[in-house]
Amino acid sequence: MRRAGRTFRTVAAGVACGAALAALTAVPAQADGRERRVPHWEAKDSGTPDVRFRGLAAVSRHTAWLAGSKGTVLRTTDGGASWRNVSPPGAAGLEFRDVEAFDARRAVVLAIGEGEASRVYRTEDGGVTWTESFRNTDARAFYDCLTFFDRRHGLAMSDPVDGRIRILSTSDGGRSWKVLPNDGMPAAQEGEAGFAASGQCLVASGPKDVWLATGGAARARVLHSADRGLTWTATEAPIPAGDPARGVFALAFRDRTHGLAVGGDYRPDQASPRAAARTADAGRGWTPATTPPPAYRSGAAWLPHGRTAALAVGPTGTDLTTDGGRTWRTVDSGSYDTVDCAGDLGCWAAGEKGRVARLER
Repeated sequence: MRRAGRTFRTVAAGVACGAALAALTAVPAQADGRERRVPHWEAKDSGTPDVRFRGLAAVSRHTAWLAGSKGTVLRTTDGGASWRNVSPPGAAGLEFRDVEAFDARRAVVLAIGEGEASRVYRTEDGGVTWTESFRNTDARAFYDCLTFFDRRHGLAMSDPVDGRIRILSTSDGGRSWKVLPNDGMPAAQEGEAGFAASGQCLVASGPKDVWLATGGAARARVLHSADRGLTWTATEAPIPAGDPARGVFALAFRDRTHGLAVGGDYRPDQASPRAAARTADAGRGWTPATTPPPAYRSGAAWLPHGRTAALAVGPTGTDLTTDGGRTWRTVDSGSYDTVDCAGDLGCWAAGEKGRVARLER
């Protein structure tokens, strides 16, 4: 499954991946002493130039799932050499913005939008067949993101309904869903909402901890729950806000205490001077990056088997941190909306015009 907190199979595998991580994040000097940028994206042809992919689930270096516009879901099991269109039948009019994959066969996808446009589908056979497990019937709700704690327990979030962010819950792997009581949810600010930009406005780490990101209001906030979404606390994030186009767009947690937040202003003609922040106390407090990404970023992911390396992506490039989010440096100028890493260092990115790539040395 995607998000931080994966359990890895063997110590030997962890050692091997640790060595690979060191190779990816090392910055050897060239002959003239200048730094050489080592990590780079290797483009993979998705065969869908008219689709924008904002949903991504990295299972491994070989297997990944994509979810995007025009009701499109793709899957690869050969490292991106080929992609199979496994879109749910009749979904061409939907906007898929998030996908959570348990393995090469089982995945859950979220379609966003007002009212019945917000839906959840589940497959157990690699996308050969799909079951619609949730269709929103409340015209006031608009679902943005989903996440899973394990193979059974997961949540989805909607923009505020009756003044509070709405949370949807499953305890059977996405086969059925129910709206949770909102008693433990803080009141929403005027104009506050989530951004369905990368499938990372709602993320989980471990068996019970989950965070959600907001923007569009006077202050950008990160909300945290330690009981699978029943009660929440809200903390202001030091990322530009005060406009419907500004806020925290993505979160990434490598464990239940250490997390990253990225965002800014998604309008290309607007600057995003403070586009990243970090926390070391489960989101109770956030510290702005001393050297943030140079522009708006919509996705983030920790590199596995390390404590300090992570990637952030956006329409103007990819940035790498090797000090836990304190400083970032741009390593690629390509446009990507979302990024995700698997336990074997299979890091993938996806975005507009069918763009998809895997991280290589």
